Amino acid sequence: MADAPVDLELMNAAFRDFVPHNKALQLSLISATWSPPQVTIKLPWSERLVGNPETQVLHGGAVTTLLDACCGVSVYLKLKSPQPIATLDLRVDFLGRPPAHRDVFARAECYRATRSVAFVRASAWVDDEAEPFAAATATFALSTQGRALTEEELRKGIAP
Repeated sequence: MADAPVDLELMNAAFRDFVPHNKALQLSLISATWSPPQVTIKLPWSERLVGNPETQVLHGGAVTTLLDACCGVSVYLKLKSPQPIATLDLRVDFLGRPPAHRDVFARAECYRATRSVAFVRASAWVDDEAEPFAAATATFALSTQGRALTEEELRKGIAP
């Protein structure tokens, strides 16, 4: 599986169809790799997500949600099989603010997973990944209560 390309269509469908919040924010996976377990996600600028009407900058909560979602997907890539996970801890440091009326991107990498916890680093930027306006670290509980979706269930979730 690590040599096969990530099926972005399937991952985007699951990402949207099974997490309504991601769909509402119009988050979309734009790249992903198994090794390293890394994903890049886009949050399109939207007036409804503006936190300050004077500056027109996206609300910090929308950016935090983007980073949390991105971190979660990187954990799935690390595990290489779906299983229930839950965010244990997410720390976001805002190093600045994104420019108004601009899409935001985030990249996360799950750099370590034990039997029960996964560890992730992430950042968010607008034009240049080397100049992030936010950085995040997160931990996720693995094999939490709940049932993982099968690949068949994921595929059924893809709209015809």
